[in-house]
Amino acid sequence: MAGGSDLAEMLSCVRCGKPAHLQCPKCMELKLPREGAAFCTQDCFKASWSSHKSVHLKARLSSLGTDTAGEQKSDLASEGWLYCLRKGQSRTPKCPHFDWTGTLRPYPISVKRIVPAYIDKPDWADDGIPKVEPNSDLQHHVEIKTPDQIERMRETCRIAREVLDAAARMIRPGVTTDEIDQVVHEATIAKGGYPSPLNYHFFPKSCCTSVNEVICHGIPDARKLEDGDIINVDVTVYYKGVHGDLNETYFVGNVDEASRKLVQCTYECLEKAISVGNKAVGVMKAGQTFSIEPMINAGVWRDQMWPDGWTAITADGKRSAQFEHTLLVTETGVEVLTARLPSSPNVFPWLHK
Repeated sequence: MAGGSDLAEMLSCVRCGKPAHLQCPKCMELKLPREGAAFCTQDCFKASWSSHKSVHLKARLSSLGTDTAGEQKSDLASEGWLYCLRKGQSRTPKCPHFDWTGTLRPYPISVKRIVPAYIDKPDWADDGIPKVEPNSDLQHHVEIKTPDQIERMRETCRIAREVLDAAARMIRPGVTTDEIDQVVHEATIAKGGYPSPLNYHFFPKSCCTSVNEVICHGIPDARKLEDGDIINVDVTVYYKGVHGDLNETYFVGNVDEASRKLVQCTYECLEKAISVGNKAVGVMKAGQTFSIEPMINAGVWRDQMWPDGWTAITADGKRSAQFEHTLLVTETGVEVLTARLPSSPNVFPWLHK
């Protein structure tokens, strides 16, 4: 790192607030403001690197822009930022041709994030291919979980909720969906879990981020969220041999009334479905777990698939929203394992009317 004798008098460390003697050399190269590049020691710099490096990406994207086809004019490819193809099994430096249905376009995605060796992983983590799932008896019936499995489900779903809440706190104009994915990835690992989507059938990221006309399975990339967007973040955590799955759709800045109604309608659809579950005791058995995940489109129900092989979009380019909870069937109804916590961010105005 670069140093300077006058830095300590003027600047504070980005990480700890102590007097700063050093500056990030990449920030200096990009001519970024010194206030966001100052660190007191190499240790603070290294500890902040995983989050600090996103500043460099933002600077590049701001200076590079896009052409009319949405293809980024950048050298990001040299650093591993490429467009995704073939369900995650291929990459290309150019934006693929497609008859886009709405205004959204794909952006390059970053390289696959690393999971530490000490984290327990599902069987697709290394090669992208699930082994147990395709031939499992659970493809044909819903098991009744043991008390131990239920406790592990509760614990895992609680972690998944905390991870999603961490992602929700990131959402605002100017943040990239890749940055959201980074938060999900790091928060999951910090809890001792594995981000289930990562490399599942070669899915390249640790969560799904579905913006505007994307119905589901949007891939986090270098696009910045814009004022007026809506975004769904779908999180699944693998921990102690079980998965906890949930998602929510959020507002980005000032969102139009039609989009607000769409998101609230989708939320209410999930709530009504859960209330039906509470009245259907005897249809399912106590100890079974399942998820409910309504996806509601503002226009037609039909969908199309982007060239990446994952991103499902509305056929008419209109917006879509979704919500999801994981549920446990009890003797008297259902328990929402991924329910919002007292600490969950206050982002849905209708919950406080």
